[in-house]
Amino acid sequence: MRELLGNLKTIAAGVGLPLALISGLFLQSCSESNRSTANTEGVDEDVAKAVYVAPGKHDELYSFLSGGFNGQVSVYGIPSGRLLKVIPVFSQFPENGYGYNEETRPMLMTSHGFVPWDDLHHPKLSRAEGMADGRWLFVNGNNTPRVARVDLTTFETVEIMEIPNSAGNHCSPYPTNNNEYILAGTRFSVPLDLAKGGMGDASLEEYKDKFRGSISFIKVDKDKGDMELDFQVLVPGFDYDLANGGKGPSGDWVFFTTYNTEKARTMKELGASQNDKDYLAAINWKLAAKYAAEGKAHEMPANYYHNKMDHGTHKATSTIKKKVRYLLPEECPGMMYLLPAPKSPHGIDVDPTGEYMVVNGKLASTLPVFSFSKMQKAIEDKAFDGEVNGIPVFKYDAVLYGEVKEPGLGPLHTEFDGKGNAYSTMFVSSEVVKWNVKDLKVLDRMPVYYSPGHLMIPGGDTKEPYGKYLVVMNKITKDRYLPTGPELVHSAQLIDISGDKMRMLLDFPTLAEPHYAQGIPADKVAPNSVKFFKLDQNTHPEAVKKEADASVTRQGKNVKVNMTSIRSHFVPDNIEGVQVGDTVIFHVTNLEQDWDVPHGFAVMGADNAETLIMPGATQSLRWVPKQAGVYPFYCTDFCSALHQEMQGYIRVSPKGSNVPIKFSSGEKKSVPPPNGGPSSAGMN
Repeated sequence: MRELLGNLKTIAAGVGLPLALISGLFLQSCSESNRSTANTEGVDEDVAKAVYVAPGKHDELYSFLSGGFNGQVSVYGIPSGRLLKVIPVFSQFPENGYGYNEETRPMLMTSHGFVPWDDLHHPKLSRAEGMADGRWLFVNGNNTPRVARVDLTTFETVEIMEIPNSAGNHCSPYPTNNNEYILAGTRFSVPLDLAKGGMGDASLEEYKDKFRGSISFIKVDKDKGDMELDFQVLVPGFDYDLANGGKGPSGDWVFFTTYNTEKARTMKELGASQNDKDYLAAINWKLAAKYAAEGKAHEMPANYYHNKMDHGTHKATSTIKKKVRYLLPEECPGMMYLLPAPKSPHGIDVDPTGEYMVVNGKLASTLPVFSFSKMQKAIEDKAFDGEVNGIPVFKYDAVLYGEVKEPGLGPLHTEFDGKGNAYSTMFVSSEVVKWNVKDLKVLDRMPVYYSPGHLMIPGGDTKEPYGKYLVVMNKITKDRYLPTGPELVHSAQLIDISGDKMRMLLDFPTLAEPHYAQGIPADKVAPNSVKFFKLDQNTHPEAVKKEADASVTRQGKNVKVNMTSIRSHFVPDNIEGVQVGDTVIFHVTNLEQDWDVPHGFAVMGADNAETLIMPGATQSLRWVPKQAGVYPFYCTDFCSALHQEMQGYIRVSPKGSNVPIKFSSGEKKSVPPPNGGPSSAGMN
């Protein structure tokens, strides 16, 4: 304490303030911190009950948090905050071999080649009648523009589509209310070569004249979920940040925030903040689809990959697409409008009624709320203030419902509780602010730690929010957890929003950098969860469904091992005849027909990863031995009391040797003769 007072004297002298004032401010801060701890301790019993999930019991909700720069999705239970699963999407995942084994490597193919990483920002659940239906989760790849679909019966990535004419697929993926379309907008505008397709070559000094953005309209099969790029809208060369679809009266519309309407190409922290306003773009997606169907769309060459996982073989295949259709807003009247919005806006969020659109301007001192009905009236009255590339720009007051005054510093994102209230994150002032959508009055504030980006209310972006919990995803962790060196996990916090005042319930660490999340009641997902794959429905061409059919064959320098795994052995488990430099592919079929009994497979010297085979499935691992020897292979996933014994050997002889291919499982041994007759040899 003596050292602390000495430091306070130094500070007081340096800033010319009385020591008493400096000390009072500091001690007040300490007191508030202690009070917070005391209050937390005082309500520990209630808070603990609110988040406690007893052993053997399940959480109320699933939450799906993006992993940002790890390219994955993390699944947490709410309210416990327990990590349930990591779903690899755009990144290789050595834990189960995703992106390494032969079946899943094609999922990561792009027009740039094999890309084993991406920056995954925004998960969005599939919808039916404006509500999350729990069938699929759509996610975006920001760096190499892609949209992926996760099947929530298996929690596996089953489809990835590359997005042409896009750079930085950040404004993505946003479903319409019945999954008619997934919308994906580009973050960075680029020069597009409409004659040859794709990006063109242009001087950066030509940015304002030659750079354009694109918004992709991806059709979704209503039964299977399969995606197809229907058409794109080529839009002015701004940066497109976030989007959200309308509901109810605004259900035919989707809204996109834009920044850099100055079209600056360098030092955007300055150049993209010159205009007093940027724009909220509004697109009538039904009218856009109508224009495309009626022949208004142009066609241009393209080159993009569409990767899909087959449910029967569990193998992914890639299709290369060579053309894409596009619309130009200037040729499609009534399709697109621009609403003046606070500079550098981030989130655009539509309330459950579909009437109010909230734009979160990162640099704004107010939070504007636009009215959809006023927007419709402004279209009718032609209340425009000029145009951009033939797109009408509304007069600000003609579409504004009102502004939330002094909401906080650095508004980023808003969601709704279904009771007429909105909740917004304030990045700079590190708080979540609750306000009423109708009278625009601030009702409550909750400090969060620290610098929140997005928040998530389960169903908070649908027409009927769950409205019990709020998860805020903070960008800075600092002192929230035990230190782990320079890099810290990010911090999420669970807040009770069921009452008039928000109540902090729980801190829980998250993987990588969550940018956004989705939440859904567990009973919409859990009953449909696949427990194992039926062996008789496995159509993998290399599947072996009984041990007697296991084989090892050579074709030139390629050796194919078709093997089985079951507790607690492989068949075969002794293999000879492989030579240095051969390409060996192990096709392993898991014969188990029970829940939670995967088998792993790893071989010494493999330069990729293990592979983890689910019950009833077949997966394949490529291995090229580089030196002679006897190499062990084994099961990597603990499966039984004799898991350690689940292993085998593969002999690798020098290149050009005459060792023949042979394989076996079990030793030949004498079998006692029946009735004292002569003995015979059998194979175990």
